[in-house]
Amino acid sequence: MSGSNFEQLSRAQLAALLPELLLCGHLIDRSGMAHTIAAFGREGMTAVAIEEWQLASPVYTRRMQRAFGFTGDDVVTIFKGLQLDIGAPPQFMDFRFRVEDRDHGEFWLDHCGALLDVEPMGDDFVVAMCHDIEDPTFDATALATNPHAQVRPIHRPPRRPADRKPMCAWTVTIDAAHVPPPVPPNSDAMAATAAARLVLADIDPADDGRHDYAGPLLSDLRFADFSKSALVRMADEVCLQHHLLTLGFLIALRSRLDPAAAIQVCRKQFAGIAGLTAERLCKALELGDDMAALANVLRLHPAWNPLAYTGIGVLETEGNVQLTIARDSGAETDGSWPALVGADHLAPIDAMARAVNPRFAVRTVDSTEAQLTIEIGRADQPFRESNEVALTRFSTGAAFAFTDRGIPLPLTVV
Repeated sequence: MSGSNFEQLSRAQLAALLPELLLCGHLIDRSGMAHTIAAFGREGMTAVAIEEWQLASPVYTRRMQRAFGFTGDDVVTIFKGLQLDIGAPPQFMDFRFRVEDRDHGEFWLDHCGALLDVEPMGDDFVVAMCHDIEDPTFDATALATNPHAQVRPIHRPPRRPADRKPMCAWTVTIDAAHVPPPVPPNSDAMAATAAARLVLADIDPADDGRHDYAGPLLSDLRFADFSKSALVRMADEVCLQHHLLTLGFLIALRSRLDPAAAIQVCRKQFAGIAGLTAERLCKALELGDDMAALANVLRLHPAWNPLAYTGIGVLETEGNVQLTIARDSGAETDGSWPALVGADHLAPIDAMARAVNPRFAVRTVDSTEAQLTIEIGRADQPFRESNEVALTRFSTGAAFAFTDRGIPLPLTVV
């Protein structure tokens, strides 16, 4: 399958869509971790979160570096990667940077939506996120650029005083004397996935606008500055980050649960983020609530992208929309989100459809070894929101609004 579903959008629409895709990738854990806490408690949830991010972030960090031409082994390269990482969606996780030299820098968060989500749960959960999870996962992200990089806190939550800003601050140091930590178990399995090895179309350097992220580190990325070709590739790569994180989550679950129970948790995770993401995409692109809007949401939803990975088809017919899920895709082979949908397991698609219009009803039309065909029509009465979506809506990210910060500034060495 060639091409990209994002090619249907204008450059301006893509620029509006990118922050949404990054934020929704971050909110995957707001869906998954609620069910992980129920299964394993706080300590078990922490272990799962560490493993999934350690497995996923190095893979997608290197992919983004190659795609946008900022490969290197210095602090600037690490910081650029964070700006295109679902772990650090713009403004919601408001990373600010200072570069001292090629091997030394600092970053801090003026706003941390993840912290605001967790603080009401108490200090134990704050410590789990800001200490236990961040220490190994920040290092894993940095190590994708340089094996001798270390990320260490200057200060971090629990906040004292309670309204302390910046919310946390960290140093990044590259030193040949630093001994890299062991490679996480299952890294080979992640590297061997179809998602990790997926080849996407090159960015057209002749297209109007910026086609790479070479040059200086910028205080913020203004997506409107990139070419349409670059934004299409960026959207596909960010969607792939969603899948890689989900595969990391599934790997972590399978080492702790029997296969059927692991799939059940992943299906709940999928349903929660599927609905919230569909809702945000629909609003961001002002698509409305009719069948045409639903068809567009399905084509653009990260669960079904990149097209080269999922092989899905969306067809708007008179009075309904059909979604076809290919059973010979890379996503199916990996066991990612499309593979979790079955003739009797339609909750994620229910959530997507009802995020566009609560009266949309989903049913299986045909299920074979080659493909699953699902039809979405209109019911007489609206459906209530699912528990999985309601749990995900707990995050402040559910209603987060992006703002225009104007022209970004280059950050030069101090």
